[in-house]
Amino acid sequence: MHVARLTAADAPEYRRLMLHAYEQAADSFTSTAEERAAEPESWWADRIAAPDGKGVAFGAFHEGKLVGTVAVEFSKKPKTLHKAQLIGMFVVDEVRGLGAGKALVQAAIEHARSRPEVAVMTLTVTEGNEPAVNLYASCGFEAFGTEPMAMLTPSGFKSKVHMWRKLV
Repeated sequence: MHVARLTAADAPEYRRLMLHAYEQAADSFTSTAEERAAEPESWWADRIAAPDGKGVAFGAFHEGKLVGTVAVEFSKKPKTLHKAQLIGMFVVDEVRGLGAGKALVQAAIEHARSRPEVAVMTLTVTEGNEPAVNLYASCGFEAFGTEPMAMLTPSGFKSKVHMWRKLV
């Protein structure tokens, strides 16, 4: 398993993986496959490496294939420049349990730490997704609240657990 920062050249494969993620793990994401499929390739390239430096994505590669990803968004507002948000975490079923998730989260944390202004990282996870909660907890994240009815899915309303960790 190899984790690396994604580049614009990875955009088509990243798009393919994330559209699969939105379908397979629909309750984990606030976006739908349909809405993201409508985004132009430039949107995906910006998600990987925002031109303003406020976003970056990492990929986990197994046998040369992109099998997992996570992105980090950095705040654009002066009063919240100290925050980074972990988003878009996904690992395909075939390689779960091989350490890709943890390696992706750790790469995101280390990248955020490289920015001196960033002191904290936050994320949300769908309530009841214990494997994800356990992964994030093993990386130092702590829950600080639950947003009830955070999103409406075909199976009903889902709550989101908010987690954070200090980076400094």
